[in-house]
Amino acid sequence: MSKTSKLPVRIYYEDTDAGGIVYHASFLRFAERARSEWLREHDINNSDLLPGHGFHFVVRHISIDYLAPGKLDDLLEVESTVVDLGNASFTMQQNMTRNGVPIVTMKVVLVCINEAGKAVRVPEMLRAIL
Repeated sequence: MSKTSKLPVRIYYEDTDAGGIVYHASFLRFAERARSEWLREHDINNSDLLPGHGFHFVVRHISIDYLAPGKLDDLLEVESTVVDLGNASFTMQQNMTRNGVPIVTMKVVLVCINEAGKAVRVPEMLRAIL
């Protein structure tokens, strides 16, 4: 449906637990960064969505499979692809790999909302790139 975006992410000490393994919630931050960069690749900044376009989006649902541990100093690649487009939502598949080997896979459902927090139709400017 949409071009795949790839973002390299280095694992730093702050991303790990006491054993040097990536803390599970850190993967959520990596995915968020990758979604923000996916937007930037399409000339859209998160900070411009609400004031400039009257909407922004929020995470409604995330499904995550942790397949292997990430470790301190690893270089991961976060691949993000839009896989479904609804009226007010879209779904992204986000895969994280280390040297091509899957570490984490996730599906993220994002909903477009207005300033009042009410779900709104995915705007045409976003549909055009989705």
